[in-house]
Amino acid sequence: MRFTPPRPHECRRAIGLTEECAERLRKALDPGGDFQPIPEPGPHDWLANHDEPGQSFEDFVRCRPNAPNELRRTIYLQPLGEFPVGKSPPLERLAEFAEAFFMMDVAMLPSARFTQGEITTRSNPYTRETQLLTGDILAYLRRRVPDDAHCVLGITVYDLYPDPSWNFVFGQASLRDRIGVYSFARYDPAFYGEDVKDAETLMLRRSCKVLAHETAHMFGIQHCIFFHCLMNGSNHLDESDARPLHLCPVDLRKLNFSLQFDALARYRRLHDFYAAVGIDDEARWLAKRLEHIGSS
Repeated sequence: MRFTPPRPHECRRAIGLTEECAERLRKALDPGGDFQPIPEPGPHDWLANHDEPGQSFEDFVRCRPNAPNELRRTIYLQPLGEFPVGKSPPLERLAEFAEAFFMMDVAMLPSARFTQGEITTRSNPYTRETQLLTGDILAYLRRRVPDDAHCVLGITVYDLYPDPSWNFVFGQASLRDRIGVYSFARYDPAFYGEDVKDAETLMLRRSCKVLAHETAHMFGIQHCIFFHCLMNGSNHLDESDARPLHLCPVDLRKLNFSLQFDALARYRRLHDFYAAVGIDDEARWLAKRLEHIGSS
């Protein structure tokens, strides 16, 4: 099995015909020179070890994806345990980012306090860090989905494991039940004993990235094989860090199909967020895209 990056005409075909789109959206879907091709995978990278055919925009529409409706229009974030200041991504920033990225209402639920025995825990045999069993958390979330929820996303700085035979897992979701749980533990440089400059900004970037990637799956968006994109799969932290925080035109069109947002307004909100929190490379990238789209 060997992955060959698609050619430019194959990427454009995956975006689909855009002549009937509104002018702003059509410009937002024009790759121009702002979207990089997906890189050739190294031997340990995702596409060297997973055979993925790719999901075009037409494939996405054909699957009749799970979209918000008049009743279910809110993304709920459910903190699990404490989020210590300076040692975790700020919850208010995560909510602000999610609102800008998905152009939807985002509500933060009160932090969950588990009763004795409600969530199975263990000490990881290698790191000695406390871990939570994802199946128990999903069962907890399943019983607490608000009526107006598009999805409920458990977030935690505890490490996770899905089964006693597994070392760890970054997260787990049930698309049918519209619930998921994701850990930021291994996105903290301190987890690896690293002393990194601007560690808080790095952890916020990583946390925003996993939050957006996994939530996009809740909208039916699969892994991307067409461009260097937030929705590329990743096998390890270096590969995840290399992904951008933005969606390629293929996946931007999928999200817009479900949410019908103004592409220019969305990019402005994201630009302002990144500029405020010091994620400067994404702010610069968005400034270029805003200039491109705003010329309409």
